[in-house]
Amino acid sequence: MPAAMQVMRLDAPGEMLRRVEEPIPVPGAGEVLVKIRHAGINHRDLWIQKGMYSSMALPCILGSDAVGEVVGGDDEPKWRGRDILILPSLEWGSDDKAQGPRFRILGMPDAGTFAQYIRVPCENIFAKPAHLSDPAAAALPLAGLTAYRALFTRARLQPGERILLTGIGGGVALMALQFCLAQGAEVFVTSSQEPKLKKAKELGAAGGVKYSTPAWKEELLALAGDFDCILDSAGGDSFQELPDVLKPGGRLVCIGATRGNPPGLPLRKIFWRQATLLGSTMGSPTEFSAMLRFVEEKRIEPLVDRTFPLGEVNQALQRMDTGAQMGKLVLSV
Repeated sequence: MPAAMQVMRLDAPGEMLRRVEEPIPVPGAGEVLVKIRHAGINHRDLWIQKGMYSSMALPCILGSDAVGEVVGGDDEPKWRGRDILILPSLEWGSDDKAQGPRFRILGMPDAGTFAQYIRVPCENIFAKPAHLSDPAAAALPLAGLTAYRALFTRARLQPGERILLTGIGGGVALMALQFCLAQGAEVFVTSSQEPKLKKAKELGAAGGVKYSTPAWKEELLALAGDFDCILDSAGGDSFQELPDVLKPGGRLVCIGATRGNPPGLPLRKIFWRQATLLGSTMGSPTEFSAMLRFVEEKRIEPLVDRTFPLGEVNQALQRMDTGAQMGKLVLSV
């Protein structure tokens, strides 16, 4: 094994990631060394690169998702010869209901997966679903875990229910679409781009509308009726209008705020509809294991938009920043 590895490191907010050489990490007690073959890119990496994350700790190797093989450390004999995924939730804690005070996400402050090797705790190693290619598997961990917890642990989505997914095109929303369809739900979507609506329908969505249209609510209600559940990652001004398309007793699940905090909370709409407002992010090791079983049982394949070489991570982040992707962006390491 070489003594050094190539990594893509962010040194300061707003800068491009730099390709540098660093020592290969040495696993400690209860840790393994993973040789990475493919790494997934998430919006989290873009927010960090822009300096828009809540707690910055730079310089750092970014990246939360990876597929590869264990090549050293405490559990190496158990995993020898097997393809593995890394759970990006570090030290979730003992309570599945919510993360504990030591919880953090792989890829800042801990060194992440935009590298040839990574050191992670043994309990964060899971077998890769056998039916998935490396790029598809690398697209799964963070987005799949986030979507699974939001839909099944928090919203308790049932077969036959009608659900709205806002902002289709990103990794979590597309994983949610595939999970909802596998669960037997009826899925509608929103996007600002007609090609993304078309692709979502090709994947199985029953329909969709452009949220940039002033009458999007009326169009959606005419097309679908109201919804048992809404999964929203955008927040912003339009969040206040989402309860208008929710059924009485429905659930509104918030998994992000890419367009910022809403200017206000529509409390009258929420209490009058007997609505449940839920927050959700990431997930526990128990949920990660359940998500992988669900993916294997339903033969779900994450949609990959494009694969870039590790050294072209900045081009991949630029593509994400423009919103051009339909599916996950993946790095070949």
